[in-house]
Amino acid sequence: MSTRIAFLKGHGTENDFVIIPDPENVIDLPPAAVAALCDRRAGIGGDGLLHVVRSAAHPEARAMAAEAEWFMDYRNGDGSVAEMCGNGVRVFAHYLQRAGHVAEGDITVATRGGVKTVHIAKEGDITVGMGKALLPEGDVTVSVGDRSWPARNVNMGNPHAVAFVEDLDHAGDLYTAPPFSPASAYPDGVNVEFVVDRGLRHVALRVHERGSGETRSCGTGACAVAVAAARRDGADPAVTGTPATYTVDVPGGRLVITERPDGEIEMTGPAVIVAEGEIDAGWLETATP
Repeated sequence: MSTRIAFLKGHGTENDFVIIPDPENVIDLPPAAVAALCDRRAGIGGDGLLHVVRSAAHPEARAMAAEAEWFMDYRNGDGSVAEMCGNGVRVFAHYLQRAGHVAEGDITVATRGGVKTVHIAKEGDITVGMGKALLPEGDVTVSVGDRSWPARNVNMGNPHAVAFVEDLDHAGDLYTAPPFSPASAYPDGVNVEFVVDRGLRHVALRVHERGSGETRSCGTGACAVAVAAARRDGADPAVTGTPATYTVDVPGGRLVITERPDGEIEMTGPAVIVAEGEIDAGWLETATP
């Protein structure tokens, strides 16, 4: 391994990431190394890590290489692997454009949640095709302290439990994962969104991201919330033939989510690169038990 490793720092509605460009997949990033890099005091700091790899160079993405040149090997802040990250895809695409790997317009990005289509506007926001939501059957409940709420089970390539509450403060500190039941609903854990109404097709959320704690934003969570709100409001684009668009306020900004009649969901929002530099590989080895 080189004595220095290039990195960048970016965010999408303040959901922030350490970005490690590694086209040929030669940098070893075990969970402990990812957790050290994402540590906000002893490392660079981030809700997660975006490992930028060519699909053909990664065993989990080779089957998608014909559809997407680049693979977003996404890790949570604790080093665990995640299927998808909606804010991360926007930042990932912005990095690819900044680095000269892609131009503005439509591109594809491979993820563990499948190949995603991304539109990079000439100026402004980035739109990601997030795929279709799955709505598993069965009742789910989430709790904080002595309060409990029914939650909508929504899968966006990763699992979500969406609970509508009267006040976002009812979510508590969200440092630890809110308990849920039944346990069989989410055998690998879940992202939990607490949601309040702000107006017509306008909601706000707080979220506990599995493996990261409370984050300033969650793209797949915003999509899950928009779908859950639409169904609660009696809107199903597959039935009506009319797209359903919701504005979703997150602590770090605002996302616009549209569910089309074919079930495809589009998320539009900003992506920002704030810094770049080098990691001392010697420090990383020392920081990794």
